[in-house]
Amino acid sequence: MSRCITSCWRERMVSPPGAARMGETEARRRRGETRPRPLRAASPPHLLRHLLQQLVAVAVLPRERSGHGGGTVPWGPPPPRPAAKMMGPRPVLVLSQNMKRESGRKVQTGNITAAKTIADIIRTCLGPRAMMKMLLDPMGGIVMTNDGNAILREIQVQHPAAKSMIEISRTQDEEVGDGTTSVIILAGEMLSVAEHFLEQQMHPTVIIGAYRKALDDMISILKKIGTPVDVNNREMMLKIIKSAINTKAISRWSDLACSIALDAVKTVEFEENGRREIDIKKYAKVEKIPGGFNEDSCVLRGIMVNKDVTHPRMRRLIKNPRIVLLDCSLEYKKGESQTDIEITREEDFARILQMEEEYIQQICEDLIRVKPDLVITEKGISDLAQHYLMRANITAIRRVRKTDNNRIARACGARIVSRTDELREEDVGTGARLFEVKKIGDEYFAFITDCKDPKACTIILRGASKEILAEVERNLQDAMQVCRNVLIDPQLVPGGGATEMAVSHALTEKSKGMTGVEQWPYRAVAQALEVIPRTLIQNCGASTIRVLTSLRAKHTQEGSQTWGVNGETGALVDMKDLGIWEPLAVKLQTYKTAVETAVLLLRIDDIVSGHKKKGDDQSKQPAAPEAAQE
Repeated sequence: MSRCITSCWRERMVSPPGAARMGETEARRRRGETRPRPLRAASPPHLLRHLLQQLVAVAVLPRERSGHGGGTVPWGPPPPRPAAKMMGPRPVLVLSQNMKRESGRKVQTGNITAAKTIADIIRTCLGPRAMMKMLLDPMGGIVMTNDGNAILREIQVQHPAAKSMIEISRTQDEEVGDGTTSVIILAGEMLSVAEHFLEQQMHPTVIIGAYRKALDDMISILKKIGTPVDVNNREMMLKIIKSAINTKAISRWSDLACSIALDAVKTVEFEENGRREIDIKKYAKVEKIPGGFNEDSCVLRGIMVNKDVTHPRMRRLIKNPRIVLLDCSLEYKKGESQTDIEITREEDFARILQMEEEYIQQICEDLIRVKPDLVITEKGISDLAQHYLMRANITAIRRVRKTDNNRIARACGARIVSRTDELREEDVGTGARLFEVKKIGDEYFAFITDCKDPKACTIILRGASKEILAEVERNLQDAMQVCRNVLIDPQLVPGGGATEMAVSHALTEKSKGMTGVEQWPYRAVAQALEVIPRTLIQNCGASTIRVLTSLRAKHTQEGSQTWGVNGETGALVDMKDLGIWEPLAVKLQTYKTAVETAVLLLRIDDIVSGHKKKGDDQSKQPAAPEAAQE
């Protein structure tokens, strides 16, 4: 029966009149667009058509879908795919979505680029023809300097490798006080020459091994080149300091600045039981007073503080003063917390006032007992105490800084006392020959000078403006550090790029006897050292290629290790004749720091950064529902 109906259907090739409508309805029902209409009472022809439709759906369409019929037309929605095939493998999230990660060659290239950028900023600040930079600090102040550390300290950078470069400049300044520009330029060049080997797929560990080997050889070569110096030879010491100052802004007053630096360092030099101590930061204070001329600057054989006497009738000039130093107040002690006193009788109030006066009188009697001429305290002095001291013809100065008090103690031989009842004769300082209060500009300054054997001093700087004085102070600090380095380690090496060329030539000769891949990074270190003389030549406007080639040729000759570049003219000259010398300690620190920094940055192959603050996420979360409502 079904075969007969099927063949009849195919012969006619036309659907029954109601089949199309019924098929559409069925398709809509399957898609969920409309509900199937209920069957109504139909006439026999309609019933026959309905039965034919059911038979076709049961007998014909399943055979067509399974491939047994004449066609392969699919019907209905396609079968659902498995969930794994539709979604694919899900990624495993290890880091937070707010974190940014970079790795591989991209990180190494970025680090090298950042280091080269920092080096390029201060490349023009090297040598006697150095240019200056003007910087605005966050508070709106102006900084004008050519000191590498001072420039990089004011620069705000984002890249972690650039921050590392700035850090090594600060380390160099704290350790030896000079060479801050050289160490940045050299570290940038060490990384720059390594980039070529990384592009050739050389492993960073191989480069690092060659760099470390080169550093050991550089240190041994430097010690061979170094020559001893007599620290008691004042003329030679002034030449060494002058070679450091010539690249600074105060080179115009170099003779005065060199004398100030040498005198200050010699003053604070302290030797006890074979231990030498030169603490410039603590015991050589620089006081900047705007006004006057630069030539008015000097080193005091004593201390100056920006204070006046507490009472106008006290003496402002005392010869051979007996000085007492205190770190306690000459006032009635008040309670640390709130103190309440309940008084029932009027006599009690008078008794309290009398106790206060008696306490202050007792303190002043303890002071008067040792017969001082000058009392200096770190705390306050009450009006009553000033009255008692003035009657005893004693001058008093109050609220002196702790550091200034320590310097005064070291200069005049006094001891700082915490309690007045413990004062002894040996606590009184008698080393100073003169106490004087002077007015400079609008302010009063107290001078304690002409000390017998001062182990502390004050450097007075005069100048036109605060910016100029700040730059002079920075340059003077460098000069004093150079002097200190020579006194501690009296070894010198020639300046003007001569040391770098000598070390470079020695490393190049040694690399010829090496085998393996390491010889190429080793030779690259020798090439990187040439950046110092090359920068000196560039900054004075000479022909870089011609002068550098001549210098290379000169160093191949025997006994030419002291030949370098004259930073003023760009000509080749023997540094012995020019008198340009540098402390060995500065060179050693420069090479060690530059190579170690290059090694550190070459080791990095992954940077993870960009963690957002929690406050940002919390501020964004409430805004999302409002946007959805809109």
